[in-house]
Parts: sequence; structure tokens; C-alpha cells
Amino acid sequence: MMALDVHDVSVAYGGGRLAMRQASLKVRGGSVCGLVGMNGAGKSTLFKTVMGFIPPLRGTVQVFEQPVIRAQKAGLIAYVPQSEDVDWNFPVSVREVVMMGRQGKMNWLRRPSAIDETMVEESLERVGMSAFAERQIGELSGGQRKRAFLARALAQDGRLLLLDEPFGGVDVGTSEAIISLMGELRREGRAMLVSTHDLGTLETFCDEVALIADRTVLLYGPTGEVLTADNLAATFGGRSPLHAPPPKQPAQQMEARP
Repeated sequence: MMALDVHDVSVAYGGGRLAMRQASLKVRGGSVCGLVGMNGAGKSTLFKTVMGFIPPLRGTVQVFEQPVIRAQKAGLIAYVPQSEDVDWNFPVSVREVVMMGRQGKMNWLRRPSAIDETMVEESLERVGMSAFAERQIGELSGGQRKRAFLARALAQDGRLLLLDEPFGGVDVGTSEAIISLMGELRREGRAMLVSTHDLGTLETFCDEVALIADRTVLLYGPTGEVLTADNLAATFGGRSPLHAPPPKQPAQQMEARP
């Protein structure tokens, strides 16, 4: 099943400024897709559109063959934010942060059930954070913070995970743990869209890669076919940060129309 189907989507912010134009992207269930592009290229806009925060001017977004609003209500989409998107001074413990992932599944009193408690404990253990459950979230290191928000996504039991720069500001051990966890989630049939600047590791965990520039998806397809010097040069304005062998087969080319 297709986990994410973005078709011909254009998005505008207040004042009519076009933030994304005619973007298309597909991510299969049980796969990891890397999202690569310069800052300001449109990665954050794409994430916000997939999460239903910004309605498209045109085009459609479906998550596991459902409209975004319905997928959100069903808890199918989970988001792991960048560190800078979080107020680390807020007086909340790691356990409470992870429990936030269960709120959409609680009753109207918002009282955790035994199932909620179990999901939180299992999620904390899965990311190696059980010993830090009672710590205030701001007391954690960068790597521990990433693990805490990964645990929240796991507790939510989302089927499509959006990871925004999960390797930023973390140590090698945490990076390896995140890649290992993504492999487990892939085998469970979940899909992941991962925004990252770490091009050197893409081939170790991504099944596919989407290149985004000038507010649209230029190209997406199998990692080994997309990560070529020419493609990356087009994505990064002629400054290719990585040299890769030429593609064996053509990837899916998205035609960017003005």
C-alpha cells in the first residue's frame, strides 16, 4: 500500500506567496524516503502540508489511501520535530512528553489507561530512555532529546513517521540507534519520510530519496539512482556535496512547470 501520495500539490502562505508548486511524491509502506534540499527549498512546507497544517491550493495528499484530515484523526501520522521547534524550559518530564503521543487515543477525561501506560513504557525502553523517564525534558542531551521524541511517535503508534533532521546535533551512537530503529519500523510495515542534510549516510538507511529545490520536488526514486552528482548539483544550485555513480535506470522525473 502507498503510505504517502502527494499529487501535484501547490501551497501558498498568507498574502498569496507561493510556498510550494506542483509537487508530487510517493512513499510506499515499509520503506524509508530521504528528503534532501537546501534550507528554504520547501521541506518544512511539505511536512506541514502532509500533517494537514496547511491546506493545498491545488492537488491532493493521501496517507494510506485516506485524506490527511481523516488520517490525522486516526493517528496514522506521527511527527518528530527538530530541536529548535521545542520549548526546552517547559516543566514536563520525559514520560509526560511520550504520553502526549497517546492523547488522541484517550477518552474525553484524558486519563491514561493501562494500554496507554504500557505503550509509553514500551516506547521508552525501545529507544533506550527508560532510565530518564522522570527527567525534565530540558535536562537531556541532544541525542537523548531526539530519542524522547522518537518514543512519543512510537507511543502514538503512527504508521507514517515524519522525521525532521533526526541526526542533527546527536552523537554517533544515537545516529546508529536511530538508523537501527528505522530498520525495525520498516520491517513492521511503517513508512518514514526523513528530512536530512547528512548525505553521506543516506544509502545506509533510505530505500528512496526525494530531491527538493525551488519549492518543488525535482526528482524521487531509488537512492542509488537519484544520488548522482548531476542531480545533486541541480538540487544545491551547482554545488554538489556528494559524488555518486550514474543511475542504472531512470528515476521518476517530476516536471516543474512555472
